[in-house]
Amino acid sequence: MIKILYQSVREFKKSSVKAPIFVTLEVIMECIIPFITALLINEIKAGCEFSVILFYGAILIVLAGFALYFGKKAGMECATAACGFAHNLRKDMFYKIQDFSFENIDKFSASSLVTRLTTDVTNVQMAYMTLVRLAFRSPLMLVFSFTMAFIMGGKMAFIFFLVIPVLGFGLFLIIRKVMPLFRSVFDKYDELNNSIQENIKGMRVVKSFVREDYEKKKFGKASKQLASDFTVAERIIALNNPLMQFCLYTVMIFVLSFGSYTIITSRGLDLDVGQFSALLTYNFQILSNLMMLSMVFVMITMAEESAKRITEVLKEESTLTSPEDAVTEVKDGSIEFKNVSFKYSKNAEKAALSNINLSIKSGETIGIIGGTGSSKSSFIQLISRLYDVTEGEVRVGGVCVKDYDLTVLRDQVAVVLQKNVLFSGTIRENLRWGNKDATDEEIIEACRLSQADEFIQHFPDKYDTYIEQGGANVSGGQKQRLCIARALLKKPKILILDDSTSAVDTKTDALIRQAFSTYIPNTTKLIIAQRISSIQDADRIMVMNNGCLDDIGTHAELLERNKIYQEVYYSQNGEKGEKNE
Repeated sequence: MIKILYQSVREFKKSSVKAPIFVTLEVIMECIIPFITALLINEIKAGCEFSVILFYGAILIVLAGFALYFGKKAGMECATAACGFAHNLRKDMFYKIQDFSFENIDKFSASSLVTRLTTDVTNVQMAYMTLVRLAFRSPLMLVFSFTMAFIMGGKMAFIFFLVIPVLGFGLFLIIRKVMPLFRSVFDKYDELNNSIQENIKGMRVVKSFVREDYEKKKFGKASKQLASDFTVAERIIALNNPLMQFCLYTVMIFVLSFGSYTIITSRGLDLDVGQFSALLTYNFQILSNLMMLSMVFVMITMAEESAKRITEVLKEESTLTSPEDAVTEVKDGSIEFKNVSFKYSKNAEKAALSNINLSIKSGETIGIIGGTGSSKSSFIQLISRLYDVTEGEVRVGGVCVKDYDLTVLRDQVAVVLQKNVLFSGTIRENLRWGNKDATDEEIIEACRLSQADEFIQHFPDKYDTYIEQGGANVSGGQKQRLCIARALLKKPKILILDDSTSAVDTKTDALIRQAFSTYIPNTTKLIIAQRISSIQDADRIMVMNNGCLDDIGTHAELLERNKIYQEVYYSQNGEKGEKNE
């Protein structure tokens, strides 16, 4: 885990090394100051001249100045290292997620990935900052302070050896109890984020059904449960503070009483006032740094579970990868399914698709119809290799899709979904997702063909109109037409429309289909639709039923022989309308 996370330090290794060096120098300065102070006290006690006091005072000022400078540099380098590490970690995770297949994303869930990119990275960042500075400072301070305490106080310094095991055992018990709680807390973080994401995404539905109170209660319950678990964990961690205070005051009482007794009985021979003063200072330094060290352990404990969750993402390999010596050219838009069966999960009891055999010529227009759950969308996702088949083979341009470079294959397959996504930015910027080098003329032509230019011209800023996140400021039909224009700009060899004209009227639908035949005649077009009018002019129509290819043929052939097609057609047009035809 540490090895994987360390790879994200990269260009910030120098700052990660310089910070401990400055911390070491800061600690040395701070440990020398009490020693010089003790010498000054003894000189004053012996009746020294004022010049001696000025000399020691000057040394103390210089040491304090150096300690301040080294402390400042350590803090700056530490902040640079920790923030840079977090930046790289988020970047590495985000880039990794971009290469994930849908199967990988389904494994983690979108809300969990968001939590790992935000809360978990912040936890690890804080832990790294603590490690780079305090984890070096505290042990060094303990070693130097104990050495100086032993020099100044002799055997009295061994009291610290009795305190450290007590603290260590207490910390062990606390960490052992807290770790399972933090593991549970982060799982609930995922659930809470999922609830928030779902609520915001479906805000229109929530308001339409006046379910705000229900959503508030649901969120409140999840939030309260999370707070409750955190409270339990924090209460256990809070035991660390009284344990430290107990050890601090125990040592302080011992040093004060035994030190005073030694000074009085030996008349300053075994321990003088200056040494006693330095010993008290070192006592506070040792115990305060023990407290800091315990806080380091607590923070690392909190971050450990976050680090594991981040490592899971960084270690995850996409289930879909390009092969070595991958094919880098798609010859044409022909599609062939050979004995294809597909399951979303290896453990799934039922296949989403079963024994599909189909051959589609390049440039053909294929309509796809079927009831809800008939796996129409599953069928098209195998063409651009968003998922891999469980059995059989899918071929595009005469080549198995597994043999293609993924980028090359997907560049030649454009998909327009029923609920496609527009991103924050202008209309022009969104359309250039299809072709980043598209000219303004090409953009306007694509929009005319998709029947989008008309409504764009009514916007004050036309093609520079800003689209809100998710396309919230345009209608469903406008969004679909913009997405179709974006796909047309790609000029793919295969165009897939997954019920992507459901929000437009039949006239506009017909004009869009007519544009396809003139603008991209050689492109293979697969059109999933609920309306038969959208596909009845297709070269052939596929009828899907329960994950199987029930039939394929022209509109007239299916209307004559296929019961499912007849039922859908008559329910939409009426039997009387068919007879008149």
